[in-house]
Amino acid sequence: MVGKLLLKSWLIQLSLVVLFLAPVTSRASELLMFERDGCVYCQRWNRDVGPIFDKTDEAKLLPLRRIDIDKQSTAGVTLASAVRFTPTFVVVDEGREIGRITGYINDDAFWGLLGTFVPRLQSRRLTEHSQLGQSSFDRSNGTQTP
Repeated sequence: MVGKLLLKSWLIQLSLVVLFLAPVTSRASELLMFERDGCVYCQRWNRDVGPIFDKTDEAKLLPLRRIDIDKQSTAGVTLASAVRFTPTFVVVDEGREIGRITGYINDDAFWGLLGTFVPRLQSRRLTEHSQLGQSSFDRSNGTQTP
């Protein structure tokens, strides 16, 4: 009987943890591609980059989410300004825009421009990670505080 109560209590606590963590994981870094039907440059990106994007290191850091430009208000992110041209690629971290690529010329230009955002994201991750694990050591009394 006591075992069942403990199990139920544990499952409820686990459910609450999952419930509270779900929004956090959905706010991770991502690459938003604003597109529209009939966009020739979107079609070129789909032909040149689309088939391999998910297999790249960049995609591991920035999973792609496609958004119709006419529905950008439903993207659920804070944009620096409205998207006006397609394709526009917006790099988002924690629900906020940290950079964008407007247009598509060719795959070399795309990868080069996208590559400028990767170090910024990685340094943000390292900073956040070090702040989470940061503790201070008080030399006067030899104690460590979390």
